Amino acid sequence: MYYFHAKITMSLRKEKSARLKLSVLDHTIRLIGKKSFDDLYVEEICSKVKISKVTLFKYFPQKEDILLYYFRIWCLKRAVELRDKPKEGVAGITYLFDKLAEDCELHPGIILSLFAYLADLKRPPKPFPVKAEEKKLLFQDIKDIQAVEIQSLDQMFEKFTLEAIFKKEITKTASTRDLTNLLSTVFYGSVVTAHIQQLSPIKFFFRRNLEMVLKGLV
Repeated sequence: MYYFHAKITMSLRKEKSARLKLSVLDHTIRLIGKKSFDDLYVEEICSKVKISKVTLFKYFPQKEDILLYYFRIWCLKRAVELRDKPKEGVAGITYLFDKLAEDCELHPGIILSLFAYLADLKRPPKPFPVKAEEKKLLFQDIKDIQAVEIQSLDQMFEKFTLEAIFKKEITKTASTRDLTNLLSTVFYGSVVTAHIQQLSPIKFFFRRNLEMVLKGLV
């Protein structure tokens, strides 16, 4: 009986933690808007979520961890969408660029801040963990959400590149690693260029960049 009670208590505790983390992320996105993440204070986030700074740092040891959490959730959403509507090769690559363009329009501040933070790190960051309870809360209608594997952006690009080569959509001789790095370069670089040049619509600009790159690989 004690074990059963402890198990329920632990599950409720984990669910509460999951809700808190997702709330922090949601309010961070709302608060940033078009401004820089550097201009957003921890106190503002805590005030909206109604938690103390001690509690926030318990789940996100560094303020920038919220950016890494956003990126990991972004990758999870792509994994769910691709499982429901699979894409291969160039179609998959285009899909990733389109999704980035959409989020750049919706959340320019957090996307630019995320990429700036990634560029400033001395070493590649470890993927910020997304726990089972967080997956369940995000995708309550998907019963087997735990079976969905989160792949990094690099892993997704590599998979689609291999498929594109197999389908002869890419015929230029080059290593998969080099091609994956090229796509990542265009992916990240397009965001920065669009921001500097204040280009719009972003999706059209991203598509054009990708089409020019892919044209050179056929």
